[in-house]
Amino acid sequence: MTQPFIPSQDTTNDIAQHIVSVLQHIGEDTQREGLLRTPHRVGEAMQFLTQGYQQDPEAILRSALFEEDYQQMVVVKDITFYSLCEHHMLPFFGKAHVAYIPNGTITGLSKIARVVDVFAHRLQVQERMTTQIKECIQRTLNPLGVMVVIEAEHLCMQMRGVQKQHAITTTSDFTGAFTRPETREEFMNLIRG
Repeated sequence: MTQPFIPSQDTTNDIAQHIVSVLQHIGEDTQREGLLRTPHRVGEAMQFLTQGYQQDPEAILRSALFEEDYQQMVVVKDITFYSLCEHHMLPFFGKAHVAYIPNGTITGLSKIARVVDVFAHRLQVQERMTTQIKECIQRTLNPLGVMVVIEAEHLCMQMRGVQKQHAITTTSDFTGAFTRPETREEFMNLIRG
């Protein structure tokens, strides 16, 4: 079971002071009823949305390692995530698909999803997040190969700038056995199915 998130009051208060200033700079009345608690709520929300900085994804994987003589593909697909783009601090969200081929060691399936969440709960770009997930699993499990595909919508493209709705960005990265085209194709067929 996931531990409930508890924000730091000191950090909440520090962030809240800055949010008051932001609200004033955009022309808002920070004393109107609807905004009185907004700086505090934003302070707590920002801590929740960036809690990945305080988490160790390798420790999460190591917490459920098991010796197993299985050398076929393990796929965890359709892992939903929400992240914040580091360029505009607007959300991007979608699904991650992760596969690895064990080399004597497996991990709990939920741990793969937790690793995605750790990297998603940081200011991110999708390209880096894809590689970070892959590298973390490769370093920690030392499998025969890892492949990660992420499909996401970016509100920085939808709400501002080019304003293109429903555009999907897809990134991928892979190691080891997934350098073989037939292995990548098997993975792609599994996540499409």
